[in-house]
Amino acid sequence: MIADYDWAGGTEAMLRFGPDTGPVMVAILPLFEEANRTRTFAVRLLRLLAGRGIAGVLPDIPGQSESMVPLESLTLLRMSEAIEGLVDQFASAGRRAYGIGIRSGALLDTLALLDGRWHFAPMAGNELLRELHRIWRAADPDRHKGDIQAMAFGSDGPVEIAGNLIGSDLLAGLIAAEPFDQSGIPRRIVRLDSDPRPADRHLPGTPLWRRSEPDDDPALAGLLADDIASWIAQCEA
Repeated sequence: MIADYDWAGGTEAMLRFGPDTGPVMVAILPLFEEANRTRTFAVRLLRLLAGRGIAGVLPDIPGQSESMVPLESLTLLRMSEAIEGLVDQFASAGRRAYGIGIRSGALLDTLALLDGRWHFAPMAGNELLRELHRIWRAADPDRHKGDIQAMAFGSDGPVEIAGNLIGSDLLAGLIAAEPFDQSGIPRRIVRLDSDPRPADRHLPGTPLWRRSEPDDDPALAGLLADDIASWIAQCEA
């Protein structure tokens, strides 16, 4: 079902799945072009959770998906405020909310008063910045010696990277950005077997964000849905 949510900057659309009661999972897609590679997968995951009796939403983040807010006008803080507003909406309705942060989406739940965070292959802001830098350099051979500072602060206006116009304030905000990690608030990290970094669990699957075109991995989505359902049951106990 298509619905909407309010935040300080206006109103954005979201997809809703599952029951209208009980805890709700807020799925946050990766920033910029990766969302096109993971949106189908996220929808499948939320549908599987709905089949397990767990509600979920997939919000449009300001500047992303179908949002009408110009990306070049945004900062990481403003995008995070949108998730904060969405979570507040559920809290006002008496519903607990948990985050599903996918890749760099895990950088956007830092302000929201979530009851817990489940992060899939989370990445730090400086990792994303390095990836954007590689894309920026590959688009123009004359940039082969340009460093990250040249990309982020080399012009007065926004920088075009993979079709996205990104302001320098947003790029600068990525330098020190880290996924939320505070004691006392549940957080679970799941990564793919191909990722050697620490995690609560490693699973076999396809790194969809490396594909040249949008794709899906139903088997992985099933494994993740089972993991989330088990984790939510523990958090709610």
